[in-house]
Amino acid sequence: MSLIQITPPDVILVQASLDDSMELCHWLKEQTKLSWIYCILLEDRPQVLALRSECNREWELEMTSAALRQGADAYIWHKSEETGNEQLLLAHLTVGLRKAQKYRDLLRTNDLLSAIALSDSLTELNNRRALEWDLPKQIKKARSHGTPLSLIILDVDYFKKVNDSYGHLVGDRLLQLLCHRLRHNLRFQDTPFRYGGEEFVIVLTNTNCDEALLVARRLNRVVNEQPFAINSKLTINVTISLGTASLQPEDDEKGTSLLERADQHLLEAKAAGRNCVIGCSCQMSHKASHLQAVCSQASAIAF
Repeated sequence: MSLIQITPPDVILVQASLDDSMELCHWLKEQTKLSWIYCILLEDRPQVLALRSECNREWELEMTSAALRQGADAYIWHKSEETGNEQLLLAHLTVGLRKAQKYRDLLRTNDLLSAIALSDSLTELNNRRALEWDLPKQIKKARSHGTPLSLIILDVDYFKKVNDSYGHLVGDRLLQLLCHRLRHNLRFQDTPFRYGGEEFVIVLTNTNCDEALLVARRLNRVVNEQPFAINSKLTINVTISLGTASLQPEDDEKGTSLLERADQHLLEAKAAGRNCVIGCSCQMSHKASHLQAVCSQASAIAF
């Protein structure tokens, strides 16, 4: 069983005369990740083969039905002097290999569809659905390992003005350039997601709230300090507002309250004039909900 789990075969041939042979077939079909393996049960027990010569066709069919019900995909009488056994075995091997190939093709298709479903086609970041799938896993991991977890929610300031002034194609290109810059200024353990529209979430593993503020401030700076060249004739200056939050013991396992807290800090950053980073400090009481804000004077987009 251990060997099968480590290196699953396409087809397995099981001798009925071996101890626990039927239990092995049954166990295979109970394993979700192994149930596709084609299990051929070779009936080689002398006493059963002797009974077969004495009993009628109905008894033989009942033996076959019982083997299939218990987990075998094929049940072959293994009697050397009987003609046709080799051809039948080869036929079942062909069926088993064909089934295995179709299963692998299906896996590849599912992997591709999953990648498409969890990816944002415009920015090539993971999308909101991917965040909803990944964040609970990161929360569970952080709590089991006793490590901090933080996240950043950021929003492009006055993004609507870009679309209104230059059109949605320019807006789309700006988001692509922004994401490229963000990705190249994140640490290897940071995972960005496109949350929706011009809003993004970055999950920061093994990061406390003070460290999250440092990451957010760096992103705010690298976006603000250099314009985005849309093409040879158009360059746009943009700023971003960011809110950070860190995982607390009372946060739910899905991360809803964690996201809401970061989003509230993002709203406060916008209310403070945009081009800001707002988040709680580790040195401050969480219940007191004190905030740190780092805001720039330049909060408007320059066209």
